[in-house]
Amino acid sequence: MLGGISIWQLLIVLGIIILIFGTKKLRNVGTDLGGAVKGFKKAINEEEKDGDKKDADQPQAKVSHDEAGNTYDVQAEEKRAAEERPTERNEERK
Repeated sequence: MLGGISIWQLLIVLGIIILIFGTKKLRNVGTDLGGAVKGFKKAINEEEKDGDKKDADQPQAKVSHDEAGNTYDVQAEEKRAAEERPTERNEERK
């Protein structure tokens, strides 16, 4: 069955757990665990519904290419800076 554990061994372990904790405590743990799972499922379903409503309410973004945007050429700036550096150093030496 479960990696060599027989049904009888599982029943013995279950019996020992019941003797240690008692049925009332185990029932409370089961109830708490069930409530937590139910709350988790409810929260997931509400989040999905809210996400669908938000998507439906908001208009889609429009992309326009009418205006020419300002671009920044990093390589050109680095080249310009490199060209200016030697002249500054030469002036400092003079």
